[in-house]
Amino acid sequence: MTFVIAIDLGGTKSAAAVFNSNGEIVFSETGLLKKRNGREVVDLLSDQIATLMKRSAENNLIISSIGICVPGIAYEKTGNVWCPNIPGWDDYPLLEELNNIFPGIKIKIDSDRACYILGETWKGNAKECSNAIFLAVGTGIGAGILINDQIIRGAHDIAGAIGWMGLDRPYNKKYDSCGCFEYNASGEGIARVAEELMASGKFSNSELMKKKPGQITAKDVFETCDKNDLLAKEVINNAIECWGMAVANLISLFNPEKIIFGGGVFGPAVRFLDEIYEEARKWAQPISIRQVSLEASALGNDAGLYGAARLALKE
Repeated sequence: MTFVIAIDLGGTKSAAAVFNSNGEIVFSETGLLKKRNGREVVDLLSDQIATLMKRSAENNLIISSIGICVPGIAYEKTGNVWCPNIPGWDDYPLLEELNNIFPGIKIKIDSDRACYILGETWKGNAKECSNAIFLAVGTGIGAGILINDQIIRGAHDIAGAIGWMGLDRPYNKKYDSCGCFEYNASGEGIARVAEELMASGKFSNSELMKKKPGQITAKDVFETCDKNDLLAKEVINNAIECWGMAVANLISLFNPEKIIFGGGVFGPAVRFLDEIYEEARKWAQPISIRQVSLEASALGNDAGLYGAARLALKE
């Protein structure tokens, strides 16, 4: 039996676990970032690794490798990372630093979106798929794309940044910071579009009008939509159209077997998968759309952790 350490590093916490080669968690622990930056985050990761290695040794388990999922870009050739939510991690030499702390053990680092689809094809709803896409919709939007059993990385490891997908015209300057798709249909985007509609003065009877500017969340919009609030329904319908168009573009480009939806927004938005499919059907290549299924993640918040374990086992 092979044993590996997997770490799913997020913007606020780091989940770590020892997995066996059957995909079972043996030990696990969670650490909070607490505004750590730069080398301080490396210290947190190394403490977690050391703790899990000690527990493994006490139980006569030998750790063969380590897989780490990071919230941003992982540069395959250098082992450096770019993580916008971690101060100081701009082309940061994460692999080099961890190799210095833990010499002699194989360490593999990849992006969260790549790990999501690795986890889902290993132990989730895309099991045994060779061509599948994980559409992660949370604070932002990204896609882990597996084609012919290979993660699509691009020339500079940035493939899958589909929050920048153009779904509107003409171009609007408000898309500069995060892209058109993410602006409209991410968690932050749903709240942002709601506030724009509130400011328009067209929905004075909306329950959301009781909220002060800057206080709206995607959760508020979903809950208000359930009460047939017209403003909230317009926001969600706009998001469904964007999700549907993006799905159509992915289907037409890659002809996947499955598109898996995950992240904090899916979640509450899972109930709209049929509507997203119907929207996608209008735009997608007509044969490909009939060959794909849209499904919710089976692993939920653990998709990145399972993906990191799979990464380590491949190593």
